[in-house]
Amino acid sequence: MLPTIAQAAATARARLPAEVWDYYDTGAGDETARAEASTAWSRYRLRPRVLRPVGTRSTATTVLGRQLATPLLVAPAALHGLATPAAEAGTAEGVAGAGSLFVLSTRSSLVPSEATAGAWGATPWWMQLYVMRDRGLTRALIDRAVAAGAEAIVLTVDTPVLGPKRRGLRDVRRPDLLASLQPLLDARAADPEAQAPAQIPSLSDVDALEQDPDLTPEIVEFVREASGLPVVVKGVLRSDDARALADAGAAAVYVSNHGGRQADRAVSTAYALPEVVAAVGDRVEVYVDGGIRSGTDALVALALGARAVLLARPVLWALAAAGAAGVQHVLEDLRLDLDRSMALVGAADLSQLTPDLVTPAA
Repeated sequence: MLPTIAQAAATARARLPAEVWDYYDTGAGDETARAEASTAWSRYRLRPRVLRPVGTRSTATTVLGRQLATPLLVAPAALHGLATPAAEAGTAEGVAGAGSLFVLSTRSSLVPSEATAGAWGATPWWMQLYVMRDRGLTRALIDRAVAAGAEAIVLTVDTPVLGPKRRGLRDVRRPDLLASLQPLLDARAADPEAQAPAQIPSLSDVDALEQDPDLTPEIVEFVREASGLPVVVKGVLRSDDARALADAGAAAVYVSNHGGRQADRAVSTAYALPEVVAAVGDRVEVYVDGGIRSGTDALVALALGARAVLLARPVLWALAAAGAAGVQHVLEDLRLDLDRSMALVGAADLSQLTPDLVTPAA
C-alpha cells in the first residue's frame, strides 16, 4: 500500500539515517517558523456555497501558460539523493506520472540533464537558482538549465546568508556540481564576448558556491536576459517587495519562508499570501509553499489567490518511503483531497475558488 503524507513521513524517519532526516526536517534557529507553518493554514475556516453543480469537477490549471492536471507542484529541495539512489530522477518520474511540474534545486544530487532524462520526457520543469558572487558561475548554471530544457528560472532571494541550523548534516559538499560545470566554464573562458568567471573554482572549494548577499531587484533582469526564460522570484513575504519585483520584470512571485530554514520567526506563508496577492495578483502569477499537508490547505491557498501551491518535505518523505511511485501517489492523493474539498465548498473548478470561501478563525 502506498503511503499517505503522514505514513510517508513515519517510514522516511525510520529508514533514513538520523542526520539525513534532520537535514531535511530542520528549521533555522529555534525552529519557530518551521513549527508554525502547518498550523497557520488550519487557522482559516471555510464558508461553503450550497446548491451549486459540482458533479463534474476539474483541478486543471496553467502556470506561466503551461497546462497541468493539478495545481500541486514540487518545490525545490536540495539533495534528493540522500533519500534514495534514484535521487531527483525518481522524483521527476513521480511528478510526471501525476501530471505536475518539478522545480529542480541548484543543490540537487543530479545535474539537470540527469534528473530530467528518461521517464521525465517532455513534462515541464523549472530550475531554481541562487545568484553567486561569481557571475560567470551563475551564468554557467543558467546555461546548463536552459540546455537541459528548463521552462523558467526560479530565483531564490531569501538567502543572503544561510540561516543557522541546529540539526542535520553539517557539511554537504557537492564537488560533482562544480565538475559538471567545468565544460561550460571552460567554454565561457574561451569566448572573448562572454562574461567569464574570474577563475575556475577548485572542485573542493565550497566557497565558490557562496550566494551573493548584495542583490537588488535589478537581478531579475540579469537572470531574464541570461536565460531568455520567465523568472519566478521565490522568498517573497511582503507587498512592497512583491511590487518591486513585478516592476523589475518578474513573471511570478513565489510566497515562501524557505520552509522555516532561513529567518526563524519569519511570518507564515498562510498569513503573507493575502498581502502579496492584493499587491500584485492582477499583474503576475502568485505561488505559495510552506506547511501545506492536505487538500483543504491547498484549497485555502488557492482561494486566497495563489495560482499554484508547492510541496517539498512531503515529496522527500514519499521519495524515501516508496520512490517514484510514492511521489506520484502523494501528489495524486492530495489532488483527490483537493477535488473532494472543492465539491464540499461548491466549486467545480479552480476559477471558482475565491476569497469569500475562507475566513480567519475567530
